[in-house]
Amino acid sequence: MPDDTKTTTADAPAAPGRKRLVSGPGLLLVWLYGVMVVGAVSRSAYQISTEFDRAPLAYALSGAAALAYAFITYSLVRGGEKARKAALVCCAAELAGVLAVGTWTLVRPESFPDPRRGGGGGGGGGPGATGRVEATR
Repeated sequence: MPDDTKTTTADAPAAPGRKRLVSGPGLLLVWLYGVMVVGAVSRSAYQISTEFDRAPLAYALSGAAALAYAFITYSLVRGGEKARKAALVCCAAELAGVLAVGTWTLVRPESFPDPRRGGGGGGGGGPGATGRVEATR
């Protein structure tokens, strides 16, 4: 008797040598990056479309970070050694960018006038937002 069931792509195992991170601890990592993608993309899209003139450099960098998170998430889900290496390189580049921009905000805070996007160039961020704790009565 012939087998009438069809194997779909979803049922088929991943290609040889391509291990996907969609189970176990890898699933948690993919979910965390997925949450970061949603938050970063929506925040940067809103800020670029409504407040770009306030801090264009900061908002452009925020958009670039959102794209980096999306690429990392895609690479982790795609799986395989090549995709994993690409995700690792992107993570390293994102970390280097965070450190560079953090240093830049300390050296030239006027480049980032919006206190919500790096730099301590203004008030309005609540206690500790500028990096110093002030005594209150």
